[in-house]
This record gives sequence, C-alpha cells and structure tokens, in this order.
Amino acid sequence: MTDTEETVLLVGGGGREHAIARAVGESENATLYACASNRNPGIAAVAEGSETLEETDPEAVVDCAERVGATLAVVGPEAPLQAGVADALDEAGVYAFGPRAEEARIETDKAFLREFMAENDVPGTPTFETFTDPESAAEFVESAEDDVAVKPRGLTGGKGVRVTGDQVTKAEAADYVRESGYDDWVVEERLVGEEFTVQAFVANGELRVSPAIQDHKRAYEGDEGPNTGGMGSYSDARFELPFMREEDYDEAVSILEALVDALSGYKGILYGQFMLTADGPKVVEFNARFGDPEAMNTLPVLETDLVSVLRAARDGDPLPELTFEARATVCKYAVPAGYPTDPAGGTRVAIDEASAEEAGALLFYASVDAREDGIYTTTSRSFAVVGVADSIREAEELAEAAIDEAGEEGLRVRHDIGTSELLQRRIDHMRELRGE
Repeated sequence: MTDTEETVLLVGGGGREHAIARAVGESENATLYACASNRNPGIAAVAEGSETLEETDPEAVVDCAERVGATLAVVGPEAPLQAGVADALDEAGVYAFGPRAEEARIETDKAFLREFMAENDVPGTPTFETFTDPESAAEFVESAEDDVAVKPRGLTGGKGVRVTGDQVTKAEAADYVRESGYDDWVVEERLVGEEFTVQAFVANGELRVSPAIQDHKRAYEGDEGPNTGGMGSYSDARFELPFMREEDYDEAVSILEALVDALSGYKGILYGQFMLTADGPKVVEFNARFGDPEAMNTLPVLETDLVSVLRAARDGDPLPELTFEARATVCKYAVPAGYPTDPAGGTRVAIDEASAEEAGALLFYASVDAREDGIYTTTSRSFAVVGVADSIREAEELAEAAIDEAGEEGLRVRHDIGTSELLQRRIDHMRELRGE
C-alpha cells in the first residue's frame, strides 16, 4: 500500500458519522468531504467541505463525489445503503466502503436474513417463522406456546421490535401487528440473556473485529419504556464485557466469520447484535453499517489509521490488523424532553466540544439545528458524550461530568448507563442463567 493522499466522501450526518469524520480527520493522508440530508456542525468543523443533499439519492451523492474528486467513500446510515448509494458510487468508479443494496438486505430485510442464515447453516440462528400478511402473523403470536419477538420485515430505526414476556403481552403484540401498518413480519423465539454487539471491518473475504459493546435501547433508566435508536452504550478495556467469557466473544466472532463466508463479496462494516444466552450467543440481528451509538465507542479507541483500512479494502490488499487502546468507553446520549414518544425540540445546546473535553469526554453531534445564535435540539437524538478511561467506572464518571456541563433543561439522559450498579445486574443475570 502507498501513503498517497486520499479524498474521502462521508455520506450521512448523525453521531455515528461524526465519529467516522473525526477518525478520518486524524489520518495524515486524507482530506474529508461530507454530504447528508442534515448539516452536522461537528462534521462540518472536521471536513474540508460539506454539502446538504438527499443522502438516499444515488445520483446526487455520485455528483457530489465526482465534484470533490473522491477516491474513497464511506456510507454511514442504513437508508442510503438500501437506496443503492454504494452501488452507484462503485459504478461511478468511487470505491464505497459499504455493502451494495443486495448485501445490505441482511439489515433491510429481516425475513431475508433469517432465511439466508438458515439456508447457509450460520450458527446462532433462532427458530422463526415469516409472514406476508399481518393477520396470519397476529394469529401465530396469539397461539404461540412460548414468548416471541415480533419484527416488521423492513427498516424501523431500531424501534419496530416487540417482545412478549418483556415489553408487551401476547395480546398487545398481536394488536401491534394488526395496527402497525406493516404487511410482512418475522416472528421468532424470544431470546433470554444479555445483549452485546461486535462490529467487524469486512472486505476481500476478510474481517477484522473490534471490542464488544452493550447498547441500551430502552428509553428510561432501569431498562424501562419504549425502544429508541439507542440511549447509550459502553465497552471495556478488553474485548469482552464484564458479564462475558472469552469463549463467548470468540463464538460471536465465529458467527460473523460464517456469515462473511456465506456473503460472497460483502464489504463495509458488519454489525452483529447477539444475545448471550445460557447456551451461548444467539443472533438478534445483523446490521450493514456501524451502530449508532456503538461507533462512538469503537472509533475513539481505534489506533489503526482508518483510512489505511479503507485503502486496503479498495486495493484488494490484506486488511491491516486492528489495534485498539486498552481503554473502556461509556457513551450517553442527550435526547429532547419527551423522546421518543412526544419529543420537544428547540432547546439551545449548552455544551460544545471544548467544554466536553474540559470535562474529560468527547462530544458527538447527532440531530441538531445549527443557527446563527447557537445549536438547538430537534425532535431526534441530539448529541452524545463519551468518556474514555482505564475502567468503565472511570469512563462513566467522565461522561456524567460532561453531561452535567450540558444541563438538564429540555434534555433527558439515561444516567444509569455504565454505572457499577447496572454492570453488576448484568453480571448477576448471566450467573443466574448459567446456574453459577
């Protein structure tokens, strides 16, 4: 590989993309440009230029890539992948580190994923049934002997799943299926355990993995309330989480490897969300991009130059072995009051990257409105703060200190993410499930 200058186009404007932008910006041999449906002030501060466009419009993205002379592209969110943005960039001669729409179906089509896993004997596949009309799915849920997870077939922003025996009753789940407006459904066994994520860089038949992370989807402390896009997450100073064994992580990686072997030609990030059960890891879902917030845990501790990974993927070279700082991370999202059911935007954000750094944390903007007199919240997740330290406890304290700088007016945070009390509950839960 050479150290020639690369011009990297980043597609997307959320917190995940701010983390990617910062990682690209740290490369000595890259110039960053960005395009997205929204303007992220954090990305704009790092990029040589940024453009507001419809990020699910392949022609518009390709036009932007050609105007800035992009030699590489990173597609952050799932919606542009589904729309074929990576396909269009590749066809225009701009290597896109992200799967084509057909391979992205592992995320965008839940029925396809389960059927693909079963046909290719990918380990960790739960029992499931697929349905093409809501009434049949609802009747199946009502008659199921055991608890189930019900999932609309397509993208729902992380908010479409309902689990009986946890979030809802079977009657409530059946009503949800009938009333949601979705036609196609996947109904699968309820997995009981602790969730975790492993993200892998994939290209040329190879994959390189990153530390495990635990995300927190539920809106309120104590894992209460509706699902969200993710309220925060944490990782440890080692590759496993405190409730995991080394063999649990290794088994999850073997599942990722099996999927990569079955997905000939996949490139980009492969995100595996697993449930650690008493019988080992089972697959909750796969995503075709970095997680949000999980990218904000992974990229700040990645010591390997991100652009060197992108370049190797494009050039067909072996992917570099990844090195990560032996540091723990805790990410906490600030969301508008009332999120996710009745969010109220318009609150002026009282924290910036400098004040977050003074508190010992990193700040990543997500969905905000940059005005002349400051930055304001919208009705989606606003920004995240990430503490990085030698232990989860210390990283959590740094994240909390940064959140305190932001104040509480018009914002809400899950303060329990990364706390010693929450971690101990996870550890105790797994010990109980394993009969220890």
